[in-house]
Amino acid sequence: MKWSEKMNIGIDVDGVLIDFEERFRHRAEVFDYIERKNNEIKDEHSYIIEDRYNWSEKDWEEFANKYLIELTKESNIIPGVKEIISLLRKDGHKLFIISARGTEFEDMITIVNEKFEKENLHFDKCYWKIKDKLKVIQDENVDIMIDDNPSICKKVSENKIKTIYFRNVYGEELEESQYLKEVNNWGEIYRYIKEHCKEK
Repeated sequence: MKWSEKMNIGIDVDGVLIDFEERFRHRAEVFDYIERKNNEIKDEHSYIIEDRYNWSEKDWEEFANKYLIELTKESNIIPGVKEIISLLRKDGHKLFIISARGTEFEDMITIVNEKFEKENLHFDKCYWKIKDKLKVIQDENVDIMIDDNPSICKKVSENKIKTIYFRNVYGEELEESQYLKEVNNWGEIYRYIKEHCKEK
């Protein structure tokens, strides 16, 4: 497959643009152990927080109502994001937010948009509350998707779409391929895009 120098790049938000995931997981652990009285870890290796603990739907709703807005307000832009987003825009790429954020509360979108505005971060289109990211990726002819969710990265790369797996300490190790690249910071993202996604 040939790549043009102007691409459509899909970008997840939580764990990729802002450090919400780290705060979210810390708070969930404390909530489970202290507020739920050591409720029980069901699957310590699960990336999906609802599957990690033995929470009922009521437990999840209590956690969400109590902490999701607060955690969003506390979240910061991940190091490197401002610089690399600016460079990608200067290079002529189109940037699309593709995120499940906002499914629980609309304010979670508003607060993040305010953070982006404050930091002068701009995107060509924003897709919020997305449950099927692959459909949006395909509909928008996204050339590269950047996400921290291993199951989404697997699904997208298996559909032969270049995928950058922004792996954090909670994410499982995935086997790299011509369609899947693991990174740990935004500098690596920029290097990969510049070196591997030009016309050859």
